[in-house]
Amino acid sequence: MATPEALLRGMFDAAVAAAQPDLCVPPFLPPMPERGRLVVIGAGKASAAMARATERHYGRPLEGLVVTRYGHAVPCEGIEVVEAAHPVPDSAGLDAAARMLGLANDLTENDTVLCLISGGGSALLPLPLDGITLAEKQAVNRALLKCGATIDEMNCLRRHLSAVKGGRLAAACHPARVINLLISDVPGDDPANIASGPTVGDPTSRRDALGIVNRYCLDLPDPVLRVLASDEEESIKPNDSRLARVETHLVATPQMSLAAASRVARGTGHSVHVLGDAIEGEARDVATVMAGIAKYIAQHDQPFSRPCILLSGGETTVTVRGNGRGGRNVEFLLSLAIALDGARGIHALAGDTDGVDGATEVAGAIIHPETLAKADGAGISPRESLSKNDGHGFFESLGDQVVTGPTLTNVNDFRAILIE
Repeated sequence: MATPEALLRGMFDAAVAAAQPDLCVPPFLPPMPERGRLVVIGAGKASAAMARATERHYGRPLEGLVVTRYGHAVPCEGIEVVEAAHPVPDSAGLDAAARMLGLANDLTENDTVLCLISGGGSALLPLPLDGITLAEKQAVNRALLKCGATIDEMNCLRRHLSAVKGGRLAAACHPARVINLLISDVPGDDPANIASGPTVGDPTSRRDALGIVNRYCLDLPDPVLRVLASDEEESIKPNDSRLARVETHLVATPQMSLAAASRVARGTGHSVHVLGDAIEGEARDVATVMAGIAKYIAQHDQPFSRPCILLSGGETTVTVRGNGRGGRNVEFLLSLAIALDGARGIHALAGDTDGVDGATEVAGAIIHPETLAKADGAGISPRESLSKNDGHGFFESLGDQVVTGPTLTNVNDFRAILIE
């Protein structure tokens, strides 16, 4: 029988494999157009792998441009792949976004655009509206990453500061046909929130964006606030006539990956209970709740009988107050370990399916009943690490990190709690 660590890692690997572009993209690709050009554009941590899968499907080089995170590029025959910074954008992403907008503006009604979008595209397409500089967009991103805003809130604000997001890239493609293939990394799988929706209509308003600024008391540059106050800078709405030829397909979602992980667990005789694929909230608070559920199962075999596994996905948040590196998956696990307090027979793994938790090149970590004792033996205080938002430092010291390298996909966070 597999060890708890091997079982949890096998489930995580299955979740990642289910969302690989070579598997999930080809079923949604249309026949090669008989008239006009086929142009590929895209952004996100999986966009380069999606572009490669597209070229392999058609068996020929294609024209176009995609932008992905540094370290996530794969070679394509014809499609240009640009690497840029994430989560705080840089000039490489700015230049790529401007060039992509230029490609879109050069299309006719006979042309077809394949838009390959995955998580991470918001930071990778940082072209701002007129009057906002890249430095000011970077300041907005840094403020959002620290304040504890939900991903919906972050993307709402981003859509209203961008020259490409919030449907603006799709509007630029008009009158061409646009086919969106999306790998979802957001709770609820709303296309408007995947990479902040560059090629779908935006149902929110700039007033919604200003409400987020006020809710989190964000100290933003004056030019940003002026743009948000301008009636002339509203995003593209879903009923805009320029979006009439846009069609959207979700090719991979968190739920699909949780289902793949469930099959692995059931194959070993464990019952599996999916708590949801869209769980949000402060990572440490979500962990406290899940620890209570896990301990009750361990003590009373209710509401589920042991051995069982609790699976969940979604995107929690971390309000950074300390000097640690953040990371919502390691913060979740550190808080979970503290709340479990060494409870026997409970193990857990949490990781980001793109291989990057926060801004650190580590997917996540794993905890055991011995985690707190192991930390005590190493002279490490779990509570102090949590207060500093230093989950990465904590698990690095214990040697319990989960490191995958770039997975070339992204269906958000994966959490599995094994109760023996």
